Amino acid sequence: MPKRDLLDLAALTPDEIEWLMRRAAAYKVGLRYPALDGRAVGLLFEKPSTRTRVSFEVAIHRLAGHPVILPIDAMQIGRGESVADTARVLSGYLSALVIRTFGQERLEEWARYATVPVINGLTDLHHPCQILADLFTIRERFESLSGRTLAYIGDGNNIAHSLMEGGALMGMRVIVASPVGLMPDPKITARAMQIAKAHGGEVLVHNDPNQAATGADVLYTDVWVSMGQTDSPTRIETLQPYRINAALMARASPCALVMHCLPAHRGEEITADVMECSQSVIFEQAANRLPVQQAILERWVAGV
Repeated sequence: MPKRDLLDLAALTPDEIEWLMRRAAAYKVGLRYPALDGRAVGLLFEKPSTRTRVSFEVAIHRLAGHPVILPIDAMQIGRGESVADTARVLSGYLSALVIRTFGQERLEEWARYATVPVINGLTDLHHPCQILADLFTIRERFESLSGRTLAYIGDGNNIAHSLMEGGALMGMRVIVASPVGLMPDPKITARAMQIAKAHGGEVLVHNDPNQAATGADVLYTDVWVSMGQTDSPTRIETLQPYRINAALMARASPCALVMHCLPAHRGEEITADVMECSQSVIFEQAANRLPVQQAILERWVAGV
């Protein structure tokens, strides 16, 4: 079979996401299946990582595979060897590569030259594995995704992009409220809107956090200063009205979930009381990274 990469969610279908949700549910309740059967999977991280790296490493072990940590500073690519050459060499040893890097174009370069599947562990534009775990978490609580309203409040970053794409595929109503100058990429937004139209969902982007939160089933936020961004007083000041606090929660549905992909800066993008409230599923979504990574690896590496 030709190899297939997981670079963003727009390339998936609702049926594929449903399969991943069902398979993750099975892994979560204890399924033990050696889907990797001794295969080695490389973990190449150019950015720091806690949840993505650990969940993938444990998932590979649970599927009877071998994780191979690939630190950039200990490889020849750190001394100038090209991505093209490194990708072709590593493809001779590994069955897949999980890559966390900066620009999406760098990830696409890896995918272009690797002859094994490349899985996006995070780029500046997309974080598909995180959002698959988020959709799984919402589905666990509400049993279905179609028709649910998710309000993302804050910086229109990679999380916002992947939420728009994933939610649109599953027929959700995704509202992104971001300040002027920090809104999602317009090309990704337009693509997500087209996906939503085709699958009975809706994607809305504007600047009003109160309007976005009103009646929402899920309130979601992320750090205001992501890796590689400048922590400027102006940026923080601009995002102050986009903090998820008790007042914003009061506008959402009475059963609304609170989500955050972590790490969190309590008191900035989310208050400590909301993060620890009974409606918060923040640490559930973090734990759900593991069974979802198992499902992703089975699908992309074992080729089911």
